[in-house]
Formats: sequence, structure tokens, C-alpha cells
Amino acid sequence: MPGPGPLDGYRIIDVTQMVSGPMATMILADQGADVIKIEPTGVGDLTRGLGGTKRGMAPTFAVINRGKRSVAINLKDARGVDLLKDLVRSADVFIQNFRPGAADRMGIGEPELRRIKPDLIYVSISGFGEKGPYVHKRVYDPVVQALSGLAAIQADAATGRPRMMRLIIPDKVTALTAAQAITAALLARTRTGKGQHVRLAMLDAVVAFMWPEGMARHTFKSTDGVAVRGGVRDLVFETADGYITVGAVSDVEWDGLARTIGHPEWLDDPRFKTPTSRARYADERLELTQQALAGKTSAEWLAKFDAAQVPCAPILSREDLFNDPQIAANELIVESVHPHAGAMRQPRPAARYEGTPTQLPRPAPMLGEHTDAVLADLGISPEKVSSLRTSAVVE
Repeated sequence: MPGPGPLDGYRIIDVTQMVSGPMATMILADQGADVIKIEPTGVGDLTRGLGGTKRGMAPTFAVINRGKRSVAINLKDARGVDLLKDLVRSADVFIQNFRPGAADRMGIGEPELRRIKPDLIYVSISGFGEKGPYVHKRVYDPVVQALSGLAAIQADAATGRPRMMRLIIPDKVTALTAAQAITAALLARTRTGKGQHVRLAMLDAVVAFMWPEGMARHTFKSTDGVAVRGGVRDLVFETADGYITVGAVSDVEWDGLARTIGHPEWLDDPRFKTPTSRARYADERLELTQQALAGKTSAEWLAKFDAAQVPCAPILSREDLFNDPQIAANELIVESVHPHAGAMRQPRPAARYEGTPTQLPRPAPMLGEHTDAVLADLGISPEKVSSLRTSAVVE
């Protein structure tokens, strides 16, 4: 039976907005942590209004803020800051993604909160880091795609024009990196008894993410290294009725691909004899492969490639995901009912734990849905909460 999860018993105070911070704490909430989401009074997290809403709940917000409790506090009011500090006293982790210096000016910087909770894991997510010429800049996902080289790597094959990824990769890579860094810091605390400040820049996370193959030709400083393909063509091939992907890295896979599509002579072509030469002449190889694949349907080719153990897959639309047999076998997409927005679909947490199994946590909260309950846990009377609400300190 599903249980509380591996992070049961840990409390996280999350004042982040948008995607990178909230998605990081969503992962931790999925794993059983008690995440208290502190939102500004009035509008709350900006993603509440993005992408269309259904009965006050936007789809992106609904997914990346599941499992959390929402407390709406006005942190521009000293009384609101005091409430936040009271919450930090019972917390294991505090995470913020204000621009560098803003948290200190608000009175919730790392030194101030550490005086309250000495073993606190304090996490700062920024766009570019805490020093340097770009620190003052506002940052969204496309800015990091541009600066990290990610947009250049996606350049159009014909024109060389850089292209942005259509998914917010930098935000999500930062979220994954932050979630892992937080659990590592918690593990270190169990060994040392000490908290620490974890700093993470989106730019750093994305450059590290794209480096292994994206910067392969620049990794070794010697100019004598092997030339590595820069990624001019992608692995999308048009068939008689749609699109598939197929690729071969090893010699065995290349043998299977060449014979399957009816060109065994490619096996003796000096351009394609080794993985290194196939990488060097990738454009020619992929163009020849495309020409050969145009004559049969996707289903015909996929069956042939599967029989030859050549890596391949159909290119699915977003709608196709709901009917794919492997996704169904993985029980990946689950349906639930949001108490305000109604029926919804979303992926279950990707990691499955044998010893501490989890289940899909509580739905994403409405703004300030848990303000009264969380403040009651602090020992604040209903009358005091009402007074704070009247004064616009909480919502």
C-alpha cells in the first residue's frame, strides 16, 4: 500500500514563484515532504494566471504545486515577515528565488533565518548567480537558453538561425538540480548536524546539463581530438504516412539499419565504417537514410527495425501519449479530481520507491487555502488571524 514517502517528516518553507523553485518543491512533496507554499496576498504565484484557468486553477500551477499547502502572507509588512520567521522555526528547508540581495532586504536572508534555525538548509535559486555583470538582469527561460548556448545548438540546419526549445528546459533542469541538491544537503545534515546555504544559478545548471555532448568538441583543449558532429540534422525521418525516429550508434546497430533499409553496401562505405566516421559524415548518412525511408509506412519500418534490434520509435503527438501501450503499461498518466477545477490528468511521480512507496499527493491549493490551519499550528488564535486578515497581512 502507498505510504507517506521517503521524505515524510521534513518541512519545507517555499517562497519561490513561477517554475524552477515550485517544480523542485513539487518533487519533494511527491516524496512525502510537508511543503508550505508562501504566496503574496492578492494574486499569489504568477503561474496561477498563466495558460488558461479552470475555476481559478491554471493547469501548469495545478501540476507543479500539487501536494503543497498555501499560506498567503504579505511579506512587505513586518508582521508578515514575523509570521514567516515563526514558520521557519519548525522547518528543515527554506527556498527562495528572489533576485540576489532581495531576500536580505526583506529581512529573510540566510544569516537572519539561520539565527532562528541554526541547522536550516537555506536554498537560493537565481538566474545568473550572486556576482557578475548579469546579476541585475531579470531572467526568464529564453534568456538562459540564449546565454547557455542551448538556442545555438538547436539552430536551423539550413539557415543557421538559433532556435529556442519549445519547452522551458532551463527552468525544469534547474528544478531537478535543486531537488537533488536539497536532498543531498539534508543527508549531509544527518551526518554533521549542520545546515548550509545551497546556491544554484539557472545558467550554471543548464550549461552543466548540456555540456557532455553539446560541448564535446570543446571539452579537450587539444586540437588533435576527434571531430564531433555539431548536430546539423536531427533524427526525424518522414515515412509514407508520418514520422519516426531511428538511430544506430554501435556497429551492430548500423549493420541492422543498413540491411533493413536495403543498403548493405553502406557497410563497406569508408564514410560509415566506424562510429567515428559515421559521426563525421552524419549529414550524408542521415540524408541517405531519409531517402530510403520515404517509400514505406511508419508501421512497416518500425516492425522491421524492431526485428533487427535497431533503436526506433514512432513520433507521437501529445494526444497520442494517452494511447501509447508503453505509457499505459507504466501506469504513468493518472486521473484525479481537483476539488475546484474538476477532472484532470497528470503524470505520477516518476521515481517509484519499494520501501517507502508514495501516492499522488493532495491537489494544488487555492490561494491561501491553508492559511488558517497553518497559523493555528503556530498557536495563533482565530481572532488574531481574523485581525491579520483585516489588516491585509494574510489572506
